[in-house]
Amino acid sequence: MYEARDKAMKTTGSRDPMAWLDYGPVWLRRDYWESLCHRWATGPWQERSQVAKRNRSTHQEKNVHTSGSVSYATHSQKLHHELERAPTFCKLFDRTHKQKGTNDYHYKKKRDYRRIIFRR
Repeated sequence: MYEARDKAMKTTGSRDPMAWLDYGPVWLRRDYWESLCHRWATGPWQERSQVAKRNRSTHQEKNVHTSGSVSYATHSQKLHHELERAPTFCKLFDRTHKQKGTNDYHYKKKRDYRRIIFRR
């Protein structure tokens, strides 16, 4: 849905959701798109959106779910600070693929992938 809104915004050159009415995605019924545009244009939704934007920009590391995952560069910088040297690829991979507080990888496939990478 983000991509559909973003495309409509870029196509119209406007941040006003009411200007997007005719630029909905082909995979969504027109009446649904129009109701979403009306909702996005309301005051309460706009206020919540602004609050969420401020929170995401202020607390980037705490809002992983809403702002995406933490980048390799950020993990690398943190590890560099913790280790007082540049982290190895193995350490960086573990930091980004293991669950916090455990030694378990998020998914079996990633564990197998790590074995393949570090087999040499």
